[in-house]
Amino acid sequence: MSRRVRQNIPLWIMFLPIAAFYLIFKYTPMLGLVIAFKNYNFYEGIWGSPWVGLQNFQHLFTQAQSVQIIRNTLVLSVLTVFVSFPFPIILAILLNEARKMWFKRMVQTLVYLPHFFSWVIVGGIVVTLFSQSGVINAGVTKLFGESYAFLFHEWSWVSIFLGSGIWKEAGFSAIIYLAALTTIDPSLYEAASMDGANKWKQTWHITIPGISPTIILMLILAMGHVMEVGFDQVYVLQNSIVSNVSDVISTFIYQTGLQGGQFSLTTALGLFESLVGLVLVVMTNAIAKRFNRQLW
Repeated sequence: MSRRVRQNIPLWIMFLPIAAFYLIFKYTPMLGLVIAFKNYNFYEGIWGSPWVGLQNFQHLFTQAQSVQIIRNTLVLSVLTVFVSFPFPIILAILLNEARKMWFKRMVQTLVYLPHFFSWVIVGGIVVTLFSQSGVINAGVTKLFGESYAFLFHEWSWVSIFLGSGIWKEAGFSAIIYLAALTTIDPSLYEAASMDGANKWKQTWHITIPGISPTIILMLILAMGHVMEVGFDQVYVLQNSIVSNVSDVISTFIYQTGLQGGQFSLTTALGLFESLVGLVLVVMTNAIAKRFNRQLW
């Protein structure tokens, strides 16, 4: 055993529970992906069920409903990544510029708090606010004379979906960027200020380049989840009227796989989702590599 290994034995012991968690709950379940290529049934089990090859994938991509669900998932995911992604960065920069500590702490508490609420609570608040008899519609009725069904129109439902996600997670996500901001040398701001650079120029030429490695890292990680739309958020906000835009892979797996018992079909869809995420991560990292900002 080398000297370096002996010195790090306490760290290896601390790492063992994490390694065990990923082996048991992340990697071992991957063996179950084999049912995507089988006609799975409970009686014969995973290994005894008959092989069907790519039949589940062919069935999946020839159904109009499946294609629509994949499209909805892709659209909502891309919108979530590119619309929501800048907000934690902007929030972190604004909080970093706050000089009154009491104000900074108060704002941090308010913007972090929604992260700790479940989507059942957040969804209930959102549905209550935007319902026909909600606070928002009360103001709309006073201004325009009639209420508006925000949750029953596709474009407004998508806007509410994106907005609720930003409200819930932007504050907590900003913590990473606030930590990255502490690594920037304060003397750079002092030198820029002496050269006549205002706050906007300091932000553009010092702050953003200083945290750009963190931004690119988070973007690469976010691209891995492009085909993933959180089940909880969609499930508590969706309704049958906007199903053309709100039915996504996670809700389809729940309804068709768990409730309908079509485990092989939904496993094939989940495998497709994971492969698309892998390809996007590799592509994003390849693009970042051109600017020497790659993850690996």
